[in-house]
Amino acid sequence: MPEARTPAQIEADIVRRREQLAETLDEIGVRVHPKTIVGDAKAKVVSTVDHTAGRAYVAVNRLVTDIKDGLRHEDGSPRIERIVPVALVAAGVVGLVVVSVRRRRR
Repeated sequence: MPEARTPAQIEADIVRRREQLAETLDEIGVRVHPKTIVGDAKAKVVSTVDHTAGRAYVAVNRLVTDIKDGLRHEDGSPRIERIVPVALVAAGVVGLVVVSVRRRRR
């Protein structure tokens, strides 16, 4: 049979539980405070943007490397047969942009 608790023990338990409840309520108050919610949301957005930017950087870096590899022979020398058409297309695009900008200004 469990030992009977004294009134002092019961009162000490009540005080301890009251303090625990006060701590819990304080913690809940901090968690639901608008500044805390906004700060948590900002941190999540920053983390997501950083992760997305990192993935985009890796993808772009891989794409640029693949393009560079396609414009060189295995020994590192340029592949003129591929570089010339790419340069002509790039020059054509730049020319079209210049003509378009000039027409809009008139």
